[in-house]
Amino acid sequence: MPSPLRALLFDFDGLIVDTEWPIYQAWRQTFHDHGHSLPLETFNQCIGTNFDTWSPKTHLEELTGSRIDWEPLDGARQASIEKDLEGAAAMPGIPEAVCAGKEAGLKLGVVSSSSHRWVDGWLEKIGLSEQFDLTVCRDDAPQIKPAPDLYLEAARLLMLEPASCLVVEDSVNGIKAAKAAGMPNVAIPNRVTSCCDFSLASHVLASAHDLPGLIANLPAEPAE
Repeated sequence: MPSPLRALLFDFDGLIVDTEWPIYQAWRQTFHDHGHSLPLETFNQCIGTNFDTWSPKTHLEELTGSRIDWEPLDGARQASIEKDLEGAAAMPGIPEAVCAGKEAGLKLGVVSSSSHRWVDGWLEKIGLSEQFDLTVCRDDAPQIKPAPDLYLEAARLLMLEPASCLVVEDSVNGIKAAKAAGMPNVAIPNRVTSCCDFSLASHVLASAHDLPGLIANLPAEPAE
């Protein structure tokens, strides 16, 4: 019998805010400038994790057969990303899903392979920071996704069994991390990750708008 639901643990990038599309577009432009393409299927290897898992820099250097001076490119790419993200809001359905979790008496957390500066800063910008009981980011555990460490740390901090925490993700690396942590999970693909195979996920939803309905149909127990 499944454990009663006690918490919702949300990924951040590409789920709460659509940060992944501008990042992909900036990387695709870098590849184009060097005479190569960057298919989404290839780029998804680093979604939800970091360049230790798969590096677009290493990949482009392999394609071109030469070393690249990354410092000026990194600055231009970051400027492009930040410009594209100006005024960004929460992804459709996320505020409603957060409210539904609160109303169900669940603990709420954000678990991300990104930095606290990035995640906490964005949650403040979009007005959701006060809704979450905790954020767990890349420096809070030995390994990031697809390892389970970040999710296990969130469960430890919330003093909950992993099986009682529902993970909400947009990437395959995130789903792998949730499964390794022993947590039920739901994938909500976005325009970057929609090409991926999410058969590993416990549930797959078309939109965060569908998340309140899923929560309502899961066995729940109000958090203490």
